[in-house]
Amino acid sequence: MLARIEVALKQELRDALGEKIAKRMKEDLGLEVSSCRTIRVYLVEANIGQEELKAFASGPLCDPVTELYSIEKPLAPLFGFDWLIQVGFRPGVTDNEGRVAREALELLLGRKLPDDENVYFLRQYLISGNISKEDAERTARELLANELIERFWVISAKEFDEKHGLKISPPKVTETHEIRVEYFDLTELSDDELLKLSKERLLALNLREMQTIRDYFKDPSFIELRKKHGLDHRITDVELESLAQTWSEHCKHKIFNAKITYTDRETGKTEVIDSLFKTYIRRSTEEIRKAKGERDFCLSVFVDNAGVIRLNQKWNVAMKVETHNSPSALDPYGGALTGIVGVNRDPFGTGKGALLVFNTDVFCFAPPNWEKPLPPRLLHPKRIFEGVREGVEHGGNKSGIPTVNGSLVFDPRYLGKPLVYCGTGGIMPAEVCDEPSWKKGARPGDLVVMVGGRIGKDGIHGATFSSEELHEGSPATAVQIGDPITQKKMFDFLLVARDECLYTSITDNGAGGLSSSVGEMARESGGAELDLEKAPLKYHGLQPWEILVSESQERMTVSVPPEHIERFLELASRMDVEATVLGRFTDSGFFHIRYEGKTVGLLPLEFLHEGVPQLELEAAWEAPRHEEPNIPEPKDCGEILKDLLSSYNICSKEYVVRQYDHEVQGGSVVKPLMGAQDDGPSDAAVLRPDLNEPDGLVVAHGICPKFSDIDTYWMVANAIDEAIRNAVCVGADIEHMAGLDNFCWCDPIQSEKTPDGHYKLAQLVRANKALYEFTKAFGVPCISGKDSMKNDYLAQGLGLTPENNPYGVGVVLPDGSLKISIPPTLLFSVIARIADVTKAMTLDVKNPGDLVYILGLTRDELGGSEYFRQKGFVGNKVPRVNANSAYDRYLRMREAIYYGLVSAAHDCSDGGLGVTLAEMAFAGGLGMIIDLDAVPYKGEKRADYVLFSESASRIVVTVPRDKQRDFEKLFSGTTYALIGEVVAEPVLICRNGRGKTVIEENIIDLKAAWKKPLG
Repeated sequence: MLARIEVALKQELRDALGEKIAKRMKEDLGLEVSSCRTIRVYLVEANIGQEELKAFASGPLCDPVTELYSIEKPLAPLFGFDWLIQVGFRPGVTDNEGRVAREALELLLGRKLPDDENVYFLRQYLISGNISKEDAERTARELLANELIERFWVISAKEFDEKHGLKISPPKVTETHEIRVEYFDLTELSDDELLKLSKERLLALNLREMQTIRDYFKDPSFIELRKKHGLDHRITDVELESLAQTWSEHCKHKIFNAKITYTDRETGKTEVIDSLFKTYIRRSTEEIRKAKGERDFCLSVFVDNAGVIRLNQKWNVAMKVETHNSPSALDPYGGALTGIVGVNRDPFGTGKGALLVFNTDVFCFAPPNWEKPLPPRLLHPKRIFEGVREGVEHGGNKSGIPTVNGSLVFDPRYLGKPLVYCGTGGIMPAEVCDEPSWKKGARPGDLVVMVGGRIGKDGIHGATFSSEELHEGSPATAVQIGDPITQKKMFDFLLVARDECLYTSITDNGAGGLSSSVGEMARESGGAELDLEKAPLKYHGLQPWEILVSESQERMTVSVPPEHIERFLELASRMDVEATVLGRFTDSGFFHIRYEGKTVGLLPLEFLHEGVPQLELEAAWEAPRHEEPNIPEPKDCGEILKDLLSSYNICSKEYVVRQYDHEVQGGSVVKPLMGAQDDGPSDAAVLRPDLNEPDGLVVAHGICPKFSDIDTYWMVANAIDEAIRNAVCVGADIEHMAGLDNFCWCDPIQSEKTPDGHYKLAQLVRANKALYEFTKAFGVPCISGKDSMKNDYLAQGLGLTPENNPYGVGVVLPDGSLKISIPPTLLFSVIARIADVTKAMTLDVKNPGDLVYILGLTRDELGGSEYFRQKGFVGNKVPRVNANSAYDRYLRMREAIYYGLVSAAHDCSDGGLGVTLAEMAFAGGLGMIIDLDAVPYKGEKRADYVLFSESASRIVVTVPRDKQRDFEKLFSGTTYALIGEVVAEPVLICRNGRGKTVIEENIIDLKAAWKKPLG
């Protein structure tokens, strides 16, 4: 039977979701809407009676206090409406609410539903207002539904038919395909045909890589071996897809491992760099660890899903940051949800497994007030903003993991691809089952067991899709939708299994699914055999290669010794987690893949993992030159300060922060918002992961892509310095601090689509040089990282000219195509130890009479600053980091905080000293009087330059008067100055060297300006 249940809030209650939709229709779409109500709809396709259906509707689906329900009879007429929009998922798309409803029905019935019975979820929006059908359809497309994964119906009140108007068939996957394996004789294909095959199957392999595969399958000894397993010289689609996934830029980081000939055209010098990763990133960490000797706290770096450091004798910490840019561009909600739940699995699948204790998120968007036309297939920045925010909110909050740190960056060039950085950290005991917790390894004979969700079409080609630019033909199947509830159950089960010593190794089914997880774990044992037909599927009809590479979410692969499998499966069943034996780990040297007993893949591990040919690339650096602004010195900087506080890159992010749970688990000490009214912007997070221990974790980050327009070397230097400085401001120990580097770059390979590839690759080289030099100078080793190298959007056939580009962003190529490339962006995250969380520092000024000091030198360095951006300029004088003096300052800051010599601390970054002072003042609800002439300064000394220069490594602190002597003694020999005092009157006053007031603003007004843009 097919039944329809509708559930809605009672008429007298406010519908918060409906009110939000109505508000967005007015503000974002400019429509005359008076109200919006919502109704939840459940299509129940199951063999149950009317009494059971009624019990289902009135019990699990409906709260009798606040809601009402109906069976088969629409609720819409009770509320009245002009237009009804109904939205539901397309066939085969993950339907989390429908799945949870199905589980509730199973609990009610006391039995499992067979595969042909299900519950499907839809949502109705009842809109009242003076709008046309075109307006209603526009609302559905631009606000309520993503047509990539959802379908919608628009019905007017006049057309509404209570009996027949909404009879919607369930979104079942009804298509059936012949299950077959394709064979390709690559030896018969020309070079053009090889490239055509790569493009048609979305393999993202270049000609040399396709030729390498073709040549390998010519080897007579390999062919002879294959014949023993029923194969010949032809490659199967299973093997081709597995190689493409393993060799993808996303998984193999081919650009970072390329051989690069780098020429500096300004000095005339040329050098050959054999792998940016080995030469700069790994080398820095190795040298730092060697220098630390016995004080080395790194345990596992660059070899597992996440990096691991020692926190103390009892606990280790694992952390990873990933990006989910391409899926978030197509489906902001699903892409971002998958991003956060996906990165959750990285530290969880590190070593023997970690208890997850925090999330972080950093988003880069085009401005949400975008008013120019949108290029084909791109979504409006505000829709991406809201979808990403909600996806990460649902993924983190529903997983019971606090979101403690993050930021937002806005630049028009993120219109082509947003950047969605998601990070997760977890703790693991120093030892698990009498072995170091960070060590793992599958052994020959261990069983291959997949745990968690089932496999579907969602996420097919995810790894290869994210290895190329976004374009109009980007596939819908590349997007996955995460399910945090299923994942949480899986995590809980696996932690119990870990502590019972039931498995020897674990990893997640992320990019590439089983191909990736089993293929990588096979390296630990020396081989693996996999039987694809045993894999549990969401629906029938998947081809063997699809089963292998699908990235359907909430899945982990574990290696279970045969003697433990009975207990493992029994525990999984008891905790309601699906676990399936799919094969066995071996020491054969091969990844052997079967389907229904027939070999469909036989790949030598050495070729699979090491066979990809090294890229050989060229890079050429020549510094860009920008117009140097000639801005008259303003007499009053108050309005400038308010304008800066109201800029998207500086303004309050409270709107986003409030929707994330940062209190769950009870360990947050310094939260994302702090101060007298809990709305000041924290520099970093402080956590107490073990409530029985005094020490804790500091989590911070730095990101400043705006400096890439001048020089990516100093962009990276500033990002590293900002991350460390933020952590130091709350009390972190710089001598027990580790970093994670996440590069997001535009395509740096020279081609017709990328005519400036040599320059963009030189930018990447310079960024890596800076990473090496500054991580080493600060003694902060990188323990993990990730790169995303194709963050471009390409729209062909638009017939544009450089003079006629209505989109106002991007570059018009000679063929009239539009290419939008992100600014080169590095997110540098840090985790550090704080010896005593009760000593943690916050930014808000706390006591009238406290003295205000600035630590560090301010220079005439406004290139790339928010002040220059406000005036429409970039400039050339980029802030430069002096790591030696900064390191000394940060060591002393650790002591100053620990011994209670400061009462508030805040770093100077976006907007410079002026913004820092304003934020400290209005966060504490107190005023400040500042003498700008006292600020240590080098360069053309103007009040606006002193206030808004973004020179690096500076910190503003307040010091109680009785601590002044001790504080100045501690910082003697360094650059610092007493520049003012905290006052009870709520006003910020800044005077120049002639005693003239250049800022006199009420902090309430400053705070209002700061809160307005995203309020």
